[in-house]
Amino acid sequence: MGLWKLGFPVAALVLALCVEGVQAGPVLDAIKSRGEVRCGVSSGVAGFSALDGAGRWSGLDVDTCRAVAAAVLGDANKVSYTPLSSQQRFAALQANQIDILSRNTTWTLTRDAGLGLSFAAITYFDGQGLLVPKKFGVKSAKELKGAEICVQSGTTNEKNLSTFLGVNGIKAKAIVYDNFEAAYKAFFSGRCQAFSTDVSALIGLKNKQALKPDDYVVLPEVFSKEPLGPAVQRGDEDFLAIVRWTVFAMLEAEELGIGKANLQEALKSTNPAWKRLLGQSEDLGAPLGLKKDWVAQILAQVGNYGEVFDRNLGAGSPLELKRGPNALWTQGGLMYAPPLR
Repeated sequence: MGLWKLGFPVAALVLALCVEGVQAGPVLDAIKSRGEVRCGVSSGVAGFSALDGAGRWSGLDVDTCRAVAAAVLGDANKVSYTPLSSQQRFAALQANQIDILSRNTTWTLTRDAGLGLSFAAITYFDGQGLLVPKKFGVKSAKELKGAEICVQSGTTNEKNLSTFLGVNGIKAKAIVYDNFEAAYKAFFSGRCQAFSTDVSALIGLKNKQALKPDDYVVLPEVFSKEPLGPAVQRGDEDFLAIVRWTVFAMLEAEELGIGKANLQEALKSTNPAWKRLLGQSEDLGAPLGLKKDWVAQILAQVGNYGEVFDRNLGAGSPLELKRGPNALWTQGGLMYAPPLR
């Protein structure tokens, strides 16, 4: 039965739906009122969120928050950072002390369904591994019989390690520490024969903390799935959509070949796909309650996903990580954005 036959004006329905779509939720309202995005980050994981000697935060997780600030406030620098331990991170989000938890956090069922939060997107596909001193001559995790392995408590790493050791019958002992820094410092001081966390973090630690990085080796086994990404409080669907589509916009821009490096050229182009994404032909910001040029602001101030990856984790960083599964789907990776249209 048609809507007109029900006596309901179609135009009124469309207008009501459009207005409802741009109403701001409580988190988004608060961000606009204070003029700042509050971002929960780690206390220091190279490539993801780390503080330099000048007091500047940098990393993939940091740039995710900066991109959201560029989209919502037009200024990527309008972000305050709260360093959080693994034990503190979810409570801080639940207590409304932060707006976004962007802290190399794994998306899991129990976290998604049981903690009153929503994961917006995956910004990095990682996996857990093991770091050992090269002098031990260990080539495989299966050779760690009798070893003590440092790991941080209250993380998926602790559970994954226990499962991996049990499934493979490896008689090693996990030595648990309350925070990440204490765990890796214990390993580098010789307290443990191995250290276990996400492979990206292992490489970062090897390059940054070891006096001689070549004296350590990451073992070949990767024994977990660690899809990392930002999370927000459940209940503010408007803000969740903004964080989600901010990540997707950065991926779409890389796929289309638009970034910080060529943005000015792209703004002058007649390429219809470029014009749509940059807000020159269609208003992709309206459904999100954002300005028409929100994607252009992200690219101008932060960059596309590939640019962010390269400077924080890839060839332009000390870590020099390969894209691997974090390459675009067009290049054999897992990174894929739904259509921005």
